[in-house]
Amino acid sequence: MKTVALVVLPGFAPFEFGLACEAFGLDRSDDGIPNFDFRIVTPDPGAVESNLSFSINVEHDLSFADEADLVVLAPIPRASWSAVDERVVGVVRRAVARDAWVLTVCSGAFVVAAAGVLDGRRATTHWRYADTMSEMYPAIEVDPNVLYVQDGRIITSAGTAAGIDACLHLLRIELGAELANKIARRMVVPPQRDGGQAQFIDKPLPETASLSLAPVTDWMLANLRLDLSVDQLAARAHMSPRTFARRFKADFGTTPAAWLGRQRIIHAQRLLEQTELGLDAIAYECGFGSAAVLRQNFARALGTTPTAYRARFACPVPAEPMGALAS
Repeated sequence: MKTVALVVLPGFAPFEFGLACEAFGLDRSDDGIPNFDFRIVTPDPGAVESNLSFSINVEHDLSFADEADLVVLAPIPRASWSAVDERVVGVVRRAVARDAWVLTVCSGAFVVAAAGVLDGRRATTHWRYADTMSEMYPAIEVDPNVLYVQDGRIITSAGTAAGIDACLHLLRIELGAELANKIARRMVVPPQRDGGQAQFIDKPLPETASLSLAPVTDWMLANLRLDLSVDQLAARAHMSPRTFARRFKADFGTTPAAWLGRQRIIHAQRLLEQTELGLDAIAYECGFGSAAVLRQNFARALGTTPTAYRARFACPVPAEPMGALAS
């Protein structure tokens, strides 16, 4: 992925627009991160008004989007959902036809839905708009309980900050875990958030607030190679297994086992990128037990094999010279 077109339309949301610029438009070459040819495009170049009554000047028309490796759709106002600009609809259809990446933030999913390319696919948008999308486009499987969805080379994300998660997910696919983590650190955001929109949907507060589970999750991350059970983790948290599982789900939006499995995959990505350890050793370090189990879980989570991932993203960290002082 070398070229990125961010499509903006009248009434765009500045924050979501800005996060796409932050993710794909900044020069991070001093961190060893390749730059993208990033351009903001619109059907009619010139002043494009935001939903906060200020305008930006966009110089490029949509022609660049027809050759970009990634087309990003910023949110559009509700009044436009049923009348999306046909020129933009055409851009989306052609992007999907030539197998380019398409990524939407929040209500930008309605642009892709209008193009018909989400029919028969799974997608998401802001939880407040999910029912409307389902009603307008019954052929789409709308999931309101996730931060983002990747179906093929189309990525749709939920409201506002979930767009950051979707952008980092795509950057992780294209650049590898280590460079994506560097970008996340520069953005001062977690490289991978677990859970989904369900934790943000309006609901009554619990009667008692959950105790912090940070000490337990820190210990889990430091001991990924161990066979960690809910009973063992609950004991460390001084809770019953049932209470621990319930509070973990409330805090992280997922089960302890699912969270742990994701952290093991992330650790495996790092080891594949930065070390020359064999698959059996990586499987041991990550708690998968065997190379076969590592391959199975890696393929399920990332859609590729550990060997293929290493071939694409390997960048071993040079060993410290003998006698080097620790910083």
